[in-house]
Amino acid sequence: MTRYDGRLRALAMLLSALAGFVDAVAFLELGGFFVSFMSGNSTRLAVGIAGDSPAAATAAGLIGAFVLGVTAGALVGAAGGRRRAASVLLFVAALLGLAAASGLGGAAFAAALLLAAAMGAENAVFEKEGEVRIGLTYMTGTLVKLGQRIAATLRGADATGWGSFLLLWAGFVGGAVLGALARPALGLAVSLAAAAGAAGLLALVAWSMDEA
Repeated sequence: MTRYDGRLRALAMLLSALAGFVDAVAFLELGGFFVSFMSGNSTRLAVGIAGDSPAAATAAGLIGAFVLGVTAGALVGAAGGRRRAASVLLFVAALLGLAAASGLGGAAFAAALLLAAAMGAENAVFEKEGEVRIGLTYMTGTLVKLGQRIAATLRGADATGWGSFLLLWAGFVGGAVLGALARPALGLAVSLAAAAGAAGLLALVAWSMDEA
């Protein structure tokens, strides 16, 4: 995160906010499942298996959709070449648009599967040489890096590096607050349509950065 310039760090924070927004909308819609946080879904899968609960199937479906999204996002990014970020974000916008259409048609779980795929794909924006350099949709690793950078600051080795990770986490939380407000006020379909529009705008931003 700290190796990127200010524009890319700002883009990463906005994409993290988008992930938080989508995750909060889905969490409220599904009653406690996630579309970006697969550690939580993995725990729900395990508890569901142990308790012979149908929740296990829901969690398994979301995990599978997320992995497929990661795979598809990586392939789209590789095909996009130097337009990697813009290509991936256009793909994310398309998945979010399909999710909004599914929500409008009353197919909430189909929408959730598309959302999980979109969140998986979003992580390919900052992929390089097969490795995700910035995790945009899950914050555990970000908080670990934040703690490590704070420790480096206390040792006098790095005075400012922790700030980027704090902003990335704050972006996710801020987006989740907006999603939690949007879902009851606007409904599932409109909330997801707004997310699709935001992803499209961020794709244009990424495209303009490639032009610069």
